[in-house]
Amino acid sequence: MGAGHHHQLYRPGTSPVHRLPAQCKLPAVLAFAVVVVATPREAFWAFGGYLLLLAGVAAVARVPVTYVARRMVIELPFVVFAFLIPVIGMGERATVLGLSLSVPGLWAAWNILAKATLGVIASILLAATTEPRAILLGAQRLRVPQLLVQIAMFMLRYMDVIMDEMRRMKVARESRGFVARDVRHIPVIARSAGALFIRSYERGERVHLAMLSRGYDGQMPVLQEISADIRQWGIALSLPAGALAVLGVAAL
Repeated sequence: MGAGHHHQLYRPGTSPVHRLPAQCKLPAVLAFAVVVVATPREAFWAFGGYLLLLAGVAAVARVPVTYVARRMVIELPFVVFAFLIPVIGMGERATVLGLSLSVPGLWAAWNILAKATLGVIASILLAATTEPRAILLGAQRLRVPQLLVQIAMFMLRYMDVIMDEMRRMKVARESRGFVARDVRHIPVIARSAGALFIRSYERGERVHLAMLSRGYDGQMPVLQEISADIRQWGIALSLPAGALAVLGVAAL
């Protein structure tokens, strides 16, 4: 895997969290998510404890709250869905701000919002402190199937290429006076999408042939091997360990 590839979610830094190998951070975030999901929805203060743990990670990584908040927009579909559950839910009803809401629906909405929000924050912190290329290399060291790693690697590497191609097609349409205003222009957009797919497919074939001509045998060479020691594993796993401790206290 060649040169580094910076992404909009990645925030360059030299904090202890940034320096941890990706193969340590990936299992730590996954284990943290498992603990959060296993937490009973009635344990309100436990979710507050998880949030404090993530706030501590953000502070050590020097990731501002505003940086995380802006990128939590991705959670909006879950928020909308969660707010709809009490309205359309069945069972016992309760009046909240003049609205008749389902009590089981309110519990379900809280459960989704709390756990999804914590998972999204953990993922944002992972992406903000780890280069995309390092995440893929870490997944490779964790023995994730090679095929999955390579698909993700090529998607990451050529996503910007496809986006640039799409922007050029948009500029070409607009330079000819085309502006999408209503449903009558859907066929034009559909043809553009088809042309983009064909161009992407052809580009992929050319890239594959170029790789074969350079000796590609189904595995990408790793140019830099980054090992992880026990201390680094201990630092990374302190997050799920702390979450597990919070869950244990909550279960008492």
